[in-house]
Amino acid sequence: MTVVAGLASAAAVAVVPAGGLSADAATVRYVALGDSYSAASGVLPLDLSAPLNCARSVRNYPHVIAAATGYAFKDVTCGAAQTKDFAGAQYGNVPPQLDAVDATTNLITMTIGGNDSGVFINTIAKCGAAGISTLGKGNPCQTKYGTSFVDTINNVTYPSLVNALQATHAKAPNARVAIMGYPWIMPATVGCYSKMPVAAGDVAYVRGIQAALNDAIRRAAAATGSTYVNLNAVSNGHDACKASGVRWVEPALFGNNPVIVHPNALGESKMAAQMMSVLGIG
Repeated sequence: MTVVAGLASAAAVAVVPAGGLSADAATVRYVALGDSYSAASGVLPLDLSAPLNCARSVRNYPHVIAAATGYAFKDVTCGAAQTKDFAGAQYGNVPPQLDAVDATTNLITMTIGGNDSGVFINTIAKCGAAGISTLGKGNPCQTKYGTSFVDTINNVTYPSLVNALQATHAKAPNARVAIMGYPWIMPATVGCYSKMPVAAGDVAYVRGIQAALNDAIRRAAAATGSTYVNLNAVSNGHDACKASGVRWVEPALFGNNPVIVHPNALGESKMAAQMMSVLGIG
């Protein structure tokens, strides 16, 4: 909290560059949309102004960005959100996320798509179960599921992302819209079976599924005139297999956060830094 307060003080003299955003930070209306990677579910303390079932943290990357820039800020990120929750209510107490934006909105950020069709949870759960079944040997997940996860991403998630981004631009025609990819969960080749029970031969397979998701996000951004914030390079070497203090994403076992396979506070701060770097703000 001390760091956030310091950033907020610094923002008072910050100059916001062009690119659709006013040089007067206080006049910029910033709205954060997205899922648990945007909400920082599992990172304490909770944002008590948010519905508890959204598990939103005051240390999520949108809060870091708002503190660093001094923008007028509204956060409607919510754990478990899918693209459909932009236009429809996610829960009875959580209205459509796009209700928070309008023609006066200047900046919108989001991380979304990983929950669509259960891509994230199914990849981790099914490949974890397959890995346990072979005691970490071979590539049982790839053998059983083949291209099915990537096919779902390309055939279902991608068009859903395009629709969600188009709806965002339609609702907020004057806003700069930025969508972030997901930080790496698994390393490129050598895994960590004790923390992430993925079989040795499936490590690259699981990483490839996430690469396909991030590429779908990139393509959807390009198709809709949105800004894609790429985490592939900057999050490399900070996956869930790394030590505490290095990793940006917590592992399934022996991690530090109650919500597993999600960014920790370090990861959220680095995600904020990459978003600001790409947007040229802060």
